[in-house]
Amino acid sequence: MGDTSDNKIIILTAPSGAGKTTIKTRLLSDMAQRLSFSVSATTRKIRTGEEDGVDYIFISADDFNARIDSNQFVEWQMVYPGMYYGTTVDEVKRIWHEGKTPLLDIDVKGALNVKKMFGEQVMTIFIEPPSIDVLKERLMRRGTESDENINTRISKATEEMEYRNSFDSVVLNDDLDRATAETRNIIEKFIGDLGKEVKS
Repeated sequence: MGDTSDNKIIILTAPSGAGKTTIKTRLLSDMAQRLSFSVSATTRKIRTGEEDGVDYIFISADDFNARIDSNQFVEWQMVYPGMYYGTTVDEVKRIWHEGKTPLLDIDVKGALNVKKMFGEQVMTIFIEPPSIDVLKERLMRRGTESDENINTRISKATEEMEYRNSFDSVVLNDDLDRATAETRNIIEKFIGDLGKEVKS
């Protein structure tokens, strides 16, 4: 990817239903001058209310595989059977060119792969739910998932929780305001005065 050693990457990861998306949305609003959301590519179907290119880059499995073959991904995973997600090289470069830090919202294994690739340039943050029971309750309250999907997500969440100690920081989301503030502090310490050096 050329010499990008001064550039940093923030990764938020969490089991489905842990509140990561809400925290991410708040951070992007509060830190708009310094952070930019890295839109992932996915082969899953677009949901009502989602926008192509804003929430995800929705592509076919064939297109996704072609991009894997031509090394167009920083990381990619088959997150659920037949459902692929990935971070494109172009998307990360686009944000760096804007002078901002990319905020990646990706799964546990993808996060660890990016950390392995970029090392100290990456801050990985794991958003931890208060418990698996709370997670299940949140997923059921959403009303967007079938029982089968909820069970799949819960079993994946249980597996993902085992990786929590592999991350640079773990933030317990038992209170959304507190968890958001804690995540923001971690990010600000990591990116330092990036974006503020325009002062004369």
